[in-house]
Amino acid sequence: MKWIKLFLLCHIICLCAAQAQDVLPRPLAPQDTLANPDIHLRHGVQARLNAVAVGNSLPKSFRNPGENVIEDDSLLAPFFAKLCQGTEPVRIVQLGDSHVRGHVFSVAARHTLEAAWGGQAVYPDEINYRTTAIARETGAPGLVYHAIGQNGATASDFCTREKMEQMAALRPDLIILSFGTNESHNRRYDPVEHFAQLDALLTLLRHYAPDATVMLTTPPGSYVRASRRRRIVNPRTVKVVDTLLAFAERRGLPVWDLYNLAGGSRNACTNWKNNRLMQRDQVHYTHQGYTIQGNLLGEALLKAFNDYVAN
Repeated sequence: MKWIKLFLLCHIICLCAAQAQDVLPRPLAPQDTLANPDIHLRHGVQARLNAVAVGNSLPKSFRNPGENVIEDDSLLAPFFAKLCQGTEPVRIVQLGDSHVRGHVFSVAARHTLEAAWGGQAVYPDEINYRTTAIARETGAPGLVYHAIGQNGATASDFCTREKMEQMAALRPDLIILSFGTNESHNRRYDPVEHFAQLDALLTLLRHYAPDATVMLTTPPGSYVRASRRRRIVNPRTVKVVDTLLAFAERRGLPVWDLYNLAGGSRNACTNWKNNRLMQRDQVHYTHQGYTIQGNLLGEALLKAFNDYVAN
């Protein structure tokens, strides 16, 4: 009789286990949070306080390269401090022109950072030109990287209530501004006017996202037509870059200088072109070119993070 009862008990346990396997938990919705404190600990403070390995995606064939760093990276301390807490999502929002709109440059940066810090805070949705680059949040703590780009945009094109409300709804901790190419294609480019446009955008960003850190990037460089059949390196790009660097210094903003990293006025454009990383219009870049640029941005942020952890 005892063996019969034991057999029936084991049979019931097996049936319950089989039924339990058929009931799958629903996916986390963006508004959900993780209640398990072990998850917070595993992906949180302990994972974030250690320095991370940083690669080097700059092609070795590039001539006259600069150092891949973020100038005044100590200004990113509030962003890194929140990341190290590991208790909630920490959000980056990148705003920019067609280089961002292509959803390759920003997505490559995002993947580089997720590889180092983990991607548990967002769903692994496929992103391409037909989709948005707005990440769907799982509710878990960790990095969230959003991007909003507009073809042909300058900094002043984002000085609208619609753009600001779209940005603010994402609750950014770090805003990356990637403009400059279209400004440089204005034959009447005026550094004073450009400076004022940047000031207007910064004023709006600080109004709509007062707690966010703002960081600038410089454009990668482009060519312009000198005649019907000949293109030359855009001579205004260096003026735009100088304006962006001066603005960052005067307003106390960190800046990632892609232009001088890739070779500056002498070699930036020729480096990209000679390595077949530019498209035929010699303004936009190939998928590989944008991937390299995004990887470099991610690597620069990781270096800045390591500096923060070390200090």
